[in-house]
Amino acid sequence: MRSTKIVTSFIKNNERLLILKRSNEVKTMKGLWAGISGIIEKNEDPLQRAKIEIFEEVGITDEQIRLVKSAEGMKVNSPQYINHEWEIFPFLFESNNPKIKLNWENSDFKWIKVDELKDYETVPSLQKVLFNLL
Repeated sequence: MRSTKIVTSFIKNNERLLILKRSNEVKTMKGLWAGISGIIEKNEDPLQRAKIEIFEEVGITDEQIRLVKSAEGMKVNSPQYINHEWEIFPFLFESNNPKIKLNWENSDFKWIKVDELKDYETVPSLQKVLFNLL
């Protein structure tokens, strides 16, 4: 079975979480709602990759975020990808009224309450990943 390590970060602002809608330009999970995610390259530190992805995908700098919690890597399967496993390293950050500047990887963003996540069509196991941080 093939395995890919990724980070998934959530940013919290005034009791709301930032979620992103994946664009039609990305290779996987097009049109689904997600956290801020990216592939961990080689032996890269997951926290460093998370901060890089946050800056690349939404334009928030390291100085504008504070790590609240991280969780152990968790394995997730996707019905879209048979014989493929995702190992997700989750992070929860806080930021104070950040200005969001999306790159090409996402087409939309929303600030939602935690209990509203179930109302969105998300990447596989996103709620499970989030609840490991709460």
